[in-house]
Amino acid sequence: MNKQRAIHRKSARFIPLLALLLPMSFLLSFIKVPGIDGLGFSSSGLSLLFSGLNIINLLPLFITAALSFFFGLLTLRPTRANLRLTASAFTLSILVFIYTLLSAKSMADASGLLPAPFLVKHLQFGFWLYFLLAFLGLILSLIALRQPSTYIVLTAMAAIWLLPIIWLIMTSFRAERGAYTPYIIPKGWTLDNYIRLFTQTNQFNFARWYLNTLFVSVITCAATTMMVLMISFTFSRLRFPSRRLLMNIGLVVAMFPGFMSMIAVYHILKAVGLAKSLISLILVYTGGGILNYTIAKGFFDTIPRSLDEAATIDGATKNTVFWRITLPSSKPIVVYTAITAFIAPWVDFIFVSVIMKDDYANYTVALGLFRMLEREHIYEYFTRFTAGAVLVAIPITLLFIKIQKFYVEGVTGGAVKG
Repeated sequence: MNKQRAIHRKSARFIPLLALLLPMSFLLSFIKVPGIDGLGFSSSGLSLLFSGLNIINLLPLFITAALSFFFGLLTLRPTRANLRLTASAFTLSILVFIYTLLSAKSMADASGLLPAPFLVKHLQFGFWLYFLLAFLGLILSLIALRQPSTYIVLTAMAAIWLLPIIWLIMTSFRAERGAYTPYIIPKGWTLDNYIRLFTQTNQFNFARWYLNTLFVSVITCAATTMMVLMISFTFSRLRFPSRRLLMNIGLVVAMFPGFMSMIAVYHILKAVGLAKSLISLILVYTGGGILNYTIAKGFFDTIPRSLDEAATIDGATKNTVFWRITLPSSKPIVVYTAITAFIAPWVDFIFVSVIMKDDYANYTVALGLFRMLEREHIYEYFTRFTAGAVLVAIPITLLFIKIQKFYVEGVTGGAVKG
C-alpha cells in the first residue's frame, strides 16, 4: 500500500491518453512531397511513407509506438512496475525517433518517389507530434513515479551528450571510407581503422604521436603538480615580504589567455634552441600550469593551523610539515591538480601547432589527428581519425571514472576538520 500511495496519480491519469495518441500520429504523413501543399494528408506523402523500403526502416517506430500504447494502457491501474515499463517504452520511442530523424534523408531519397532532394523541412507535423507525445509521456511517467525533476533534466542532457559519442564509436568501426554517409549505422564493420593507425605510419605516425603525448603529459603532470602544491603551501602557510604582491601578479597574469603569448614564447624557445622539441612543450605547459595555484591554496587554507603548530612544537620543520602532514591530508587537491595538469597537454592544439610547425615526428595526438582532416586527406583518413579520437578519449575517461570522488572533493574544497 505504501508504494501505491507514493505514486502521483494525477499525472498518471494522462499517460494512457498519450499512449493512445502516439500510434495515431501515424495517420499524418511523415514526409511532405515537395511541390504539394496541404497538411500532410496527401496520397503522395502517404505512399512515400508506406513504400516498401520505408516500411522496413520505419518498423522500429511502429514497434515502439505499439509498446508505449500497450504499457500506457496498463497504467489505467497505475503501479510502480507499470510506470517503469511505460517510462522505458517512451524512452525507447524517443531514441528511435532520433535515429529515424538522422536517417530520414537516406530513406526518402532512396525511395525514388521524391521529385527533389529531401530536406528536414519536408518532415510533416505527424513526425514531430510523435516525438512530442513520447517526450511528454516520459516526463509524466517520471513525475508519476515521483522522481526528482533534476533526474529528468540530467537524463535528457545525458542522452544529448551521449549521441555524438555513440556516433563517433560506430564510425570508428565503419568499413566505408569518407567523412559523410547519408546513414548513421555503418553498413560494414571492421577493425582495420584501428589496425592501420599503428601499421600504416609512413605519413601519419599515430603510435609515435601517442607516445609523444603520453611522455609530455606525464612529465608535465609530475612537475606541475609538485610545483603548484609547493607554491600553494608557501602562500598559504608562510608570511614573507612581497607575498601579497606576488600572489596578485600571478592572479592577474593567469587571467590572460595563453595564446596571447604564444608568438613571443615561440621566438624565445627558438632563440635558446628548444623550438620543435618535446622539452619545449613540457616547459610551456608546466609554466602555464603553475599559475593555477589559487584552488590548491584555498584548499590548504582549510587545513587547521593547529596541526602545523603541534608538529612544530614536536620539532618538525616546515619541510616535514608539508610532506608528512599537509600532503597526506590533501589527497583530493593533489588528485585535482594532477588530473588538470595531465589533461592540458593531452588535449592542447594551439601551442603544439605553433611550436612544432611541420615537424611531424614530434606532433602530439591533437595536432596529428587534425592533419588527418585536411582536404586532401579527409576522405581516406576520416574513419582512422575517429578511431584515433576514441583511443585518445579512453585514458581520460578511465582516469575520471577511477578518481571522480577525489576530483569533486578537490573542486569543492574541504580538508581535515577539527
